[in-house]
Amino acid sequence: MFQNPSDDEIRALLKRVKRIAVVGLSPNPERPSYGVSAFLQRVGYRIVPVRPKVTEVLGEPAFATLDDVPGQIDLVDVFRRAEEIDAVVDDAIRLKLPAIWIQLGIVNEPAAERARAAGLTVVMDRCIKIEYARLCV
Repeated sequence: MFQNPSDDEIRALLKRVKRIAVVGLSPNPERPSYGVSAFLQRVGYRIVPVRPKVTEVLGEPAFATLDDVPGQIDLVDVFRRAEEIDAVVDDAIRLKLPAIWIQLGIVNEPAAERARAAGLTVVMDRCIKIEYARLCV
């Protein structure tokens, strides 16, 4: 059974991350992905929207896939349905990304375990905004 990292490990992750690729970032201000990403920007993270058919979100250029994102990605924050997590994990593993955060309410244990076995730090079914406020403020 999947277990998230300890609070200390999550705190350390949030402190070392600088650039976050947000998969499924909506341009709609009413969507949770938008609000969470705006918060992440306010507290100093650089966000990279990953969403097909969108050119920009929150003032940042958007990319269709993780493969299209130039430069270093420190963390992939995922706002996609549970059945879509496998493909994101496959991309993160192939690109040798260091960490993946699967947002609150999204659970795909086999994908999370596969990512962890490949060496990624994995947080699942937690909100990065809530955890930041709880652990880093």
